[in-house]
Amino acid sequence: MLLALAGAAPLRAETITVYTNASFAPLMIDAGHGLYPDMVDYLNRQNLPGLSFRLEHMPRKRLQVTLEEQKLDGIVIGMMPQWFGDEAQKKYHWTLPFIFDSFVLVSTAAKPFNYDLPAAQDGARIGVTLGYVYPGIDEWIVLHKLQRDDAPTEEKNLEKLVLGRVDAVIVAESVLRYFIKTHPLAEKLKVSALPGQQTERRFLVPHANREVYERLAPVIRKLKDDPVWQSIRARYE
Repeated sequence: MLLALAGAAPLRAETITVYTNASFAPLMIDAGHGLYPDMVDYLNRQNLPGLSFRLEHMPRKRLQVTLEEQKLDGIVIGMMPQWFGDEAQKKYHWTLPFIFDSFVLVSTAAKPFNYDLPAAQDGARIGVTLGYVYPGIDEWIVLHKLQRDDAPTEEKNLEKLVLGRVDAVIVAESVLRYFIKTHPLAEKLKVSALPGQQTERRFLVPHANREVYERLAPVIRKLKDDPVWQSIRARYE
């Protein structure tokens, strides 16, 4: 009887570490709040057979090295193939995007920076995020001899702009929206659209975790039709 009861006991769920290098709002507001913690909570409420998830921060450089050395013991949230030279999606498994975003150029209303007239602003300091790749925009920075000024986060870039330490910054539109929502600065900023590909935040799953990918991918595929997830996402817009 004991053996029969043991055989009927549910299997213990494997805990999958979900890594992120993000440390800025709205993706990460603090250890327990933000879009990424809410996504991990959402996944845990889906009761995927044999899986549970926990979020952990890892600095970008260490994350990239660990991936390249095939030593990552988990999956990564919020990445896109272009950031890892994996446009063909062969090096890693990639879910569909769960957020679409765009980069924008932000300057101050008192000292506006015109994207279409960079030649008149040669030598301008453009705030960007350390380690980020900006397809289509990086070439524009080089072409017009603009000075790339790196900061650890997009939020820090916006703070530098307000303090007059850079002439303009490139940030994700979602980050800017949340920054304006929490700082009364809308009338003091000038926002311009930028060309280039949309940012598609996806889950990156190493090939060694294929079984995790096969259980995770269908959940992400259905997010666009799930009012619960749409309600969660709307909190940060």
